[in-house]
Amino acid sequence: MGGDHAPKEIVAGALRASEELGVKVLLVGDPQQIKAVMPPKTTLERVEIVPAEEAIAMDEEPLNAVRRKRKASINVAMDLVKNQQADAVFSAGHSGAAMAAALLRLGRLPGIDRPAIGTVFPTIMAGKPVLILDVGANVDCRPKFLEQFAMMGSIYSQYVLGTDTPKVGLLNIGEEDTKGNEQALRAHQLLRDNSLINFVGNAEGRDVLSGEFDVIVCDGFVGNVLLKFAESLGGVILQILREELPQGLHGQIGTALLKPNLKRIKQRMDHAEHGGALLLGVAGVCFIGHGSSQAPSIFSAIRMAKEAVDNQVLERLHSQYEILQRGSG
Repeated sequence: MGGDHAPKEIVAGALRASEELGVKVLLVGDPQQIKAVMPPKTTLERVEIVPAEEAIAMDEEPLNAVRRKRKASINVAMDLVKNQQADAVFSAGHSGAAMAAALLRLGRLPGIDRPAIGTVFPTIMAGKPVLILDVGANVDCRPKFLEQFAMMGSIYSQYVLGTDTPKVGLLNIGEEDTKGNEQALRAHQLLRDNSLINFVGNAEGRDVLSGEFDVIVCDGFVGNVLLKFAESLGGVILQILREELPQGLHGQIGTALLKPNLKRIKQRMDHAEHGGALLLGVAGVCFIGHGSSQAPSIFSAIRMAKEAVDNQVLERLHSQYEILQRGSG
């Protein structure tokens, strides 16, 4: 029930995922509203509607709303994961409410002080994405939180994104070890001293999309600004391409010839291709989507959630209990 285009686009993306990915999808919310946006001949073989009496609005204070509205759709969805009736949860609604519900219903993983929202960015190297975390869960971070983010991000990068030995960077204002504020300096020391992290140094803003790093850690304030900027940049470039392509008959012929290339460019730059961001550090697979998410984004998020489950990301994090404990010290 969450998101600017709910429930129509949420349902459309979920139905596509059930057909193309072979997953069973539980649609949590108001049954009447959900059924009203379903195509007439929808088969419910892999789709189930789970009733929820309430929903949390974007203008509500997340923690209070989650506690007050016990039967809100986000709480019902989290309980499905907690009770092992679902393997993962996705929400395009209030991200703060999703995080609060995850913490209250699922709890944190052992050794983790703060969960982090990790999102995948494309880079100039085709097929080589970079994972950025945190992009909004923690506005203020202690250095040890950043160390924990690096640990979790490395595991996700290795087992879901397929990176053999993830190279970790710390987002900073310079590549030199002595650059940055007190938080950055202390975090740099922790990352450098942790032999279980392949820390390769500071990453400046221009390095984020260079492909030189597989995981980049930062606090949620900086990460969220970076996320919103990167998303708008992709849209700007695509719009410029549309405007600058030649007009007239020659332009139409040229555009037709370039269409496959333009489609690939869009796929590499469009945030809808990545769908959502994983909430790492909670005891369940939880993906958070944009409020503006439409059907393609929903489909992509469910695909990513399936990959996280198939690759046993949560179990691998559990198995790293001692490592994570050491990382949080």
